[in-house]
Amino acid sequence: MKLNSTFSARLFRGCVAGVAALAGLLLFLHGCKKDDDHPPKEVALLLVADSLVSPLGLVEAPDNSKRLFILDQVGKIWIVDAGGNRLATPFIDLSSKLVTLNPNYDERGLLGFAFHPDYRNNGRFYVYYNLPPRPGALQGGTSWNNLSRISEFRVSANPSLADPSSEKILFDIDDPQSNHNGGTLAFGPDGYLYIAIGDGGGANDVAPGHVSDWYAANAGGNGQDIDSNLFGNILRIDVNNGSPYGIPGDNPFVGKAGRDEIYAYGFRNPYRFSFDMEGNHWLYVGDAGQSLYEEVSVVKKGGNYGWNVKEGTHCFDAANPTVERASCPVTDSMGHPLIDPVIEMNNADNPKGGRATTIIGGNVYRGQEIPAFRGRYLFGTFSQPGSVPNGELFISTPRGGDGLWDFKEVPLKDHPDDIGYYLKGFGQDMKGEVYLTVSSLAGPRGNTGQVYKLVLEKKEKEGKRGKDY
Repeated sequence: MKLNSTFSARLFRGCVAGVAALAGLLLFLHGCKKDDDHPPKEVALLLVADSLVSPLGLVEAPDNSKRLFILDQVGKIWIVDAGGNRLATPFIDLSSKLVTLNPNYDERGLLGFAFHPDYRNNGRFYVYYNLPPRPGALQGGTSWNNLSRISEFRVSANPSLADPSSEKILFDIDDPQSNHNGGTLAFGPDGYLYIAIGDGGGANDVAPGHVSDWYAANAGGNGQDIDSNLFGNILRIDVNNGSPYGIPGDNPFVGKAGRDEIYAYGFRNPYRFSFDMEGNHWLYVGDAGQSLYEEVSVVKKGGNYGWNVKEGTHCFDAANPTVERASCPVTDSMGHPLIDPVIEMNNADNPKGGRATTIIGGNVYRGQEIPAFRGRYLFGTFSQPGSVPNGELFISTPRGGDGLWDFKEVPLKDHPDDIGYYLKGFGQDMKGEVYLTVSSLAGPRGNTGQVYKLVLEKKEKEGKRGKDY
């Protein structure tokens, strides 16, 4: 199968010859091999949990209990214990607080979940969910669609149950449309909480609740606005100081024009992001495109990632979203460059061709079970067009410098053409192994939701969680 993208040429691992001929021969005989950058064909999906509704992610508790916590969009967080058993009672159930979800498809619900790095001692964790809207209206008398909330909770005396009465609301955002909510929560290596917020919804960054920005050629502009609201941004806050939170002193707009919570801006719908567990700890953000291009960016503090001036590496036209503008600015009104993504994929609506309905950001693999994946970035697509559960999994080798990275599709045992499900999210455990959260249904309904661990075929019979987990 072939995507409309540039794939990598053959990459060779260099083997350094010894000074003596014997040393060179030994190097050759003991593992000097060519790496042609093709993902191993024996990668398989190992079932971890099933009978879920719409799982969006997975996190391991940082308390040495080896428990996996699964985020289900309908408002529940489930525990899979160290023995691979899903507990009968959810860790927390926020379903009664949620806005009513559309069973056929919805981008609202329980969207984000993160443990405090010191959870073992303080029992604190954080969630992002959507409630019914507050009274009131936005411009033109249009009602708000929902209320986006970031809250802190604590575990109860029972380590398998949260204390629902412990909720501490960090902030609420009146949300104008149902889509583009972002949703990921994660603590960075600096100990601060990072939060993905979409541009408010609708399309083209143009609708009630979308403010004007500095770029007159395109209407709308929550993605480029840094003063009026928090939409279209990656936020960064300090949950250990302040009331209800503090602002890291080195956030880019502290003491300047712009909201202090903003870490980076210029996003459409940064639905899933992750930090590399090792190496340089880069922040990878998958940003859902409009009609032409899907993208993944390596995000840095203060960066402007282009929306809605650009979509991917291309100039965007809000009035005609399937036709690229011939030109557009390369910097914003403050002189900050519009930063291009590192991965770009054609959307299924792109006249040039493409298969992706939307991109799903993943993780850099740091596990041991699939050695060929170590240090490489895994991501995927929700589905291909046609309302069929046929998301795809891809892999890319990170590199420095400018320009787009190559990527390849990962063939899966028993699923050689696609994943066989709608791909809704990823997860990663403390060992760096990667999980897929999937469903046979596009919306939050039914019980076809499942969680799979990526393994080598030979690992499948070593137990539900893998050997020596």
